Amino acid sequence: MIIAAPQLDDWGDTSAKQTIELTEYLLDAYNIDRNKVYGEGYSGGGETMSRVMGMRPELFSAYLQCASQFDGDIEVLAKARTPVRLVVGAHDEYYGAQPSQETYDRLHALYRDQGLTDTQIDRILVLDVRPDSYFSSQDISNQHGRGGHLFANDSDIMGWLFNR
Repeated sequence: MIIAAPQLDDWGDTSAKQTIELTEYLLDAYNIDRNKVYGEGYSGGGETMSRVMGMRPELFSAYLQCASQFDGDIEVLAKARTPVRLVVGAHDEYYGAQPSQETYDRLHALYRDQGLTDTQIDRILVLDVRPDSYFSSQDISNQHGRGGHLFANDSDIMGWLFNR
């Protein structure tokens, strides 16, 4: 497994394009199963990765957005039908859950416009808003700051990603 964790130069197109270039380089330089290339973005990294997904979603088998908002071209993502899971705490202190809900609603509507059924949409789009109890049961009071740690160690969340 290769894990690439690019450091952001910005939360915009510069870092998104650099991430695309890095992904393309790794795919060309190594014997990588192109059906097992996953994208994940947390917080500001999620904003950048959402831009990547709005430019080149076909590079990835699935995308996991954690505690963030989608800033990319959602129509490009919808055309590619790359599976997406949006996970956030119900009371995330930085973004709140509303941006994830809005992204889910927009993608869902675009998929419906493409003629997909709810069952088909559910296979490629998941909104996962974790309740306060998810955090408090693990003695976490800061959903945004500590949520990334919990999400990365959650077998349901990571299992979804790696089983696409």
